[in-house]
Amino acid sequence: MKFVKMHGCGNDYVYVNGFEEHVKNKAELAKCVSDRHFGIGSDGVIFINPSQIADFEMEMYNADGSRGEMCGNGIRCVGKFVYDFGLTTKTDITVESFGKIKYLEMTVEDGKVSLVRVNMGRPELVADRVPVVSEHEQVVDEPIMVKGEEHNMTCVSMGNPHAVVFMDDVEHLNIEAIGPYFENHSRFPKRINTEFVKVIDRQHVQMRVWERGSGETLACGTGCCATAVACVLNDKTDNKITVSVLGGEIEIEWDRKENLIYMTGPATTVFSGEYPWEE
Repeated sequence: MKFVKMHGCGNDYVYVNGFEEHVKNKAELAKCVSDRHFGIGSDGVIFINPSQIADFEMEMYNADGSRGEMCGNGIRCVGKFVYDFGLTTKTDITVESFGKIKYLEMTVEDGKVSLVRVNMGRPELVADRVPVVSEHEQVVDEPIMVKGEEHNMTCVSMGNPHAVVFMDDVEHLNIEAIGPYFENHSRFPKRINTEFVKVIDRQHVQMRVWERGSGETLACGTGCCATAVACVLNDKTDNKITVSVLGGEIEIEWDRKENLIYMTGPATTVFSGEYPWEE
């Protein structure tokens, strides 16, 4: 099976051209190739397929084999893949993920995509649509008990569920000790991605993320979007911010008039190869 390893700010995936490669057991493949000791090493696998409602479909699997609804860093790399490898000549494309369409604008330098701006759509704040168990219609700065300690969270869906937790220090956070307890907490029926965020100023925040099915990753595009929404809802930043993650920086803007989130960030090809996969 031919593949390409790519990353967006260190959030790395194995990309497979679904027009040419036909894999049956995709969940098992994702677990095998994602293993950083015995496989290729990645946060998951993304198949780029034909779509009846968009230019392409992004079919994403996490490192544990679970299906993911959306990946912001991953979709930027999809844009770079289809342009750089000649699947399209357009710099503005549509990509379907889990039945929903995202709109990509690509910046090309020396014949290759260097930067991608994505219209990530509208944030979902209604609790049972995130989903998160709550007595309130929206979960904004709401307490949650995790491992006997009270935290405050703001919950947002960007096509996948997020809980944003503000704190004074994220650099020294033992995320592996607390991340799994958030992910599998009973208040999250479909598990949760958790962003731990320190506000630097009105235009800049620092974020670490625990992604469901993958653990801590160097970046999370949808998590950056959810963080921006949570920052605005809690009056901590302006509508346009830079989110510093372990793997780099991502620009997020919440257009409040149109209620749309725009994400801009890099996409990078690491290497390509063939993986000995047999069904």
